[in-house]
Amino acid sequence: MPDIPLGVLDLVPISSGSTAADALHHSIDLARRAEQLGYARYWFAEHHLNPGVAGTSPAVVLALTAAATSTIRLGSGAVQLGHRTALSTVEEFGLIDALHPGRLDLGLGRSGGRPPGKRATAPEATPEATPEAAGRAPNGLLIPPPFSFARLLGSPRVALQRKLLMLPNAESQDYAEQVDDILALLAGTYRSAEGLEAHAVPGEGADVDVWILGSSGGTSAEVAGARGLRFTANYHVSPATVLEAVEGYRSFFKPSAFLDRPYVSVSADVVVAENDATARELATGYDLWVRSIRTAEGAIAYPTPHRARAHAWSDEDRELVRDRVDTRFVGSPGRVADHLEQLQEATGADELLITTITHGHADRVRSYELLAEEWRRRGHSSGTPGRTVAEPGQERFGDVEAHAR
Repeated sequence: MPDIPLGVLDLVPISSGSTAADALHHSIDLARRAEQLGYARYWFAEHHLNPGVAGTSPAVVLALTAAATSTIRLGSGAVQLGHRTALSTVEEFGLIDALHPGRLDLGLGRSGGRPPGKRATAPEATPEATPEAAGRAPNGLLIPPPFSFARLLGSPRVALQRKLLMLPNAESQDYAEQVDDILALLAGTYRSAEGLEAHAVPGEGADVDVWILGSSGGTSAEVAGARGLRFTANYHVSPATVLEAVEGYRSFFKPSAFLDRPYVSVSADVVVAENDATARELATGYDLWVRSIRTAEGAIAYPTPHRARAHAWSDEDRELVRDRVDTRFVGSPGRVADHLEQLQEATGADELLITTITHGHADRVRSYELLAEEWRRRGHSSGTPGRTVAEPGQERFGDVEAHAR
């Protein structure tokens, strides 16, 4: 099996009985430990109006974490471009890069006030038509039925979020154009339609890697592939469409100054403990936490196992969270590592991005410790992410030819 680095995706979760300040201190502490453990990168997500999540501004948390670490790559997973401009995004990351050069991953996402986009059609194949679209991948990886996000998108709370994030009467820029503007501002080649130059200082020339995050083979996969950028597929958010996402990206991929072949990271929800029973106990609050997200009330403060068990579950509740509960990896280090290797094999991922939430901070740190130890035991050196363009002719697992239909 190829050498697959592990990274961390952190939502800065707030546990019940604690505060946002506690969550931030815990995340910075976890980033230090991840650096010591050899994780390749540490990313922060962006979420709004969630009582149980303190990660509202990746750039701010990244700046704090960069000052507390020294070598681990830091990034956004992802900046929500729906309520931002290309210039504000480049300037924010440029400020951090000015003091911590060469350590940043600028992960870009479409959400954050942006209405749903069009479905893209891959130039050579339609990912949705593959036999792996539901059930299990050929190697046994669970691919559950798709979850409909219509309930979330139609929620008054989502409309309120859009209202609070956007200026009155503002409209989101076309996503592909916005990404192009970000790339041009970073490169110092931006020109307006009238031919005027604009130079983002700080930001221009910043040594950052640009990633696109997506949950399907649609617009995000197309934008990432057509521009030759790195791509992250979200198995932990939308497990039903992870194969569609990575295959769509590879189908759209064109070599660029950034990459000469596709480069994919895939995320997974994980809880590891010394044994399966302990891990299942630590993971008990996950079901109720996901329910709060899927009902559009906003992520609640992460509950204790006792509080989660006290919830009266209806059949509708169970169905609401089933896909995410069934596809999280919970157990001993060996069991979880087996699942992660299965995920990697099914998707051809070059890296895996691990997100772990437990009520207790020490349990979360220990989960990452145990996973890192097991991953190293299996011969993976988790701290060697790919950054540079591969040499022509160099073989690499996950190569687009290896996944041709």
